[in-house]
Order: sequence, then structure tokens, then C-alpha cells
Amino acid sequence: MTEAEPRLTSLAHGGGCGCKLAPAALQAILRDVPAGAAFANLMVGNETSDDAAVWRLNNQQALVATTDFFMPMVDDPFDFGRIAATNALSDVYAMGATPIFALALVGMPVNLLSAETIGRVLQGGAAVCAAAGIPIAGGHSIDSVEPIYGLVALGLVHPERVLTNRGAQAGDLLILTKPLGVGVLSAAFKAARLDEAGYAALIGSTTKLNTLGAKLADLAGIHAVTDVTGFGLLGHALEVARGSGLTVELTSAPPLLAGVEGLVTEGVRTGASGRNWASYGSGVDLPTNLPDWRRDLLTDPQTSGGLLISVAADRAEAVLDLAREDGFADAAVVGRVAEGPPRVRVVA
Repeated sequence: MTEAEPRLTSLAHGGGCGCKLAPAALQAILRDVPAGAAFANLMVGNETSDDAAVWRLNNQQALVATTDFFMPMVDDPFDFGRIAATNALSDVYAMGATPIFALALVGMPVNLLSAETIGRVLQGGAAVCAAAGIPIAGGHSIDSVEPIYGLVALGLVHPERVLTNRGAQAGDLLILTKPLGVGVLSAAFKAARLDEAGYAALIGSTTKLNTLGAKLADLAGIHAVTDVTGFGLLGHALEVARGSGLTVELTSAPPLLAGVEGLVTEGVRTGASGRNWASYGSGVDLPTNLPDWRRDLLTDPQTSGGLLISVAADRAEAVLDLAREDGFADAAVVGRVAEGPPRVRVVA
């Protein structure tokens, strides 16, 4: 980036998964969109807001397809590309699949950003895909008012090993593989309140590939998986509850990234956190004495967040061991699944 160029975040009205449409707005937009015709090979569509579509190719292979893109949450173009690519690939891993290739989605204000800066965004995305063992095989680019980058990501999984957000069973424990707080850290960054350690925590979390998901597909006792992104832990847990027809109980104090609690108690948070609560709060029961800042952490939008895994209680320790071996040192049990209406109940 040249000295004359603006900061990437100054060109975007939102950043990362925090710029996703609020759940209520998305529901209103889709309400009158006709449902697609039934296709015998479409194993997973948009019925339960799952992470990706799944199409059966044959008795041994199913194709997982997803797309994700957003505006920058950091100013370093290489880091922006890395974060966006990691986030896009997460949806493939969340379905238990292994990525096979990706296509780049690029929208850039070419009158404001140099070819070098735009190239660094793409190099960041390519570096993550190389780490995942896949090529970026093409894509599409446009001249855009705001910088946008992401991927179309494709993967393969055995049809009998597809992981979805709708198979949770009563008695399951819920494991979260990454700490929360990405939205808070990104808000602090934009407000010039994030120190070097906080930035390192932000980048470390958002560029950690959820490769664990592909390994979960082969384990017994894994009943449901989703990744925690723009709707926050509460929102994605509610999708699991509704998809599975059960109650999800969550702790009010899940693991947090370093420095997050101090920032949020000082009032640092994203607008998306409040929009999330306004969209789905009617489906959540909170303790009467829960501080607002704890609720805001539970609705905090997670760009490239961790996996939320619903696993049989007697298999939870094996999953935690596997997660920690895969580099998810903070993986922890954050709740359980119980009989009851499809809601989320937060417990102290």
C-alpha cells in the first residue's frame, strides 16, 4: 500500500462477518422468494440455514458448495485476504468435507487502491488455499465502491458422512473450538484501541483453518456441526436447536480471546451484536441477572470463528483431544442439548 492510498477499513462501512445482513433482515428478504423445486440429489439446501449446499454425485461422493465474501476488518491487504479465504473454507469443513478447489470473488475500488495492494489481497487468499492443499482455479472481479474479497469453495465428502446443523441429539455435549471475541477485537481495531497482542490474537484466530471438520466426519458420536460466524454463538446455536427440534443450553461464560473481556466491559462492541439480538432474542432465554456485556459477547459476530460440535457425551473427551492435537488449544465444552422446544437457554 502506498502512502497516498487510504486504509482498507476506511473504505468499508462494515467489515468481516459483521457486515452480514442481520438474521431478521435476511428472513424478510427471503420470505417471498419461491422455494426451489425438489431435486433427488440435493442432500442439503437452505431449509435449516446450514453452512453449505450438498449435492450427491454418486454413492461415494457428495459435492459441498458454498460462497462467502466481505469487506475488510483489517488494513493489511495480505491479512484481509487470508481472513476472507479462511472464513470461506470454514463452511466446507463444517460439513465434514475436504476442499478441492476455490474461485475468487473480487470487488475493488480500482481508482483508490493500487494493483500492488489488490494483488496482496489475492496473495493472502492464495496462501490460505495453498495451506489447505487446494488451488484458486479462477474467479470474477468487478470495480466496486468498497473493497470486497472472498471465495466460492467446493469440497467432497462421502454422502453418508455429511455433517449438518440439524442432527443434534438430547444428551449431547456442545464443544466450541475457538474462543469468542473477534467482533470486539475488530471494533477495537477500527477505533484504534487494539494493542499489538490483541491484533495478534485477532489474526491468529481468524486465519486458523477449521480442518478439524473433515476429521470429524469419520468419528462416531458426532451428531451435528456448524461454524460460528456472523450471527454469533447464540444465533448459530439457535439454528442447531431449530434444525434438530431440541433445546440448546449454553454457558454464559464461554472461552474468550485474550483482552476481549476488558474491552467489552469498557463499551467496545459491534453494531452487529445488537442487530443479532434484536433479530433472534425472542428465541433465547437468559438469566435475569446476566450483564448486558455478557449477552453482547454471546451475540458477537465471529469472522472465521470456530466449530460448534454436538457430540455424544461419552465421545466428547476424544473430540477435545483431537481438537487440541489439531491446534485448537482453547476448545471447550460450552453447553449441552436437551429435550424441549427449539430454543436456546443460557445458564449461569
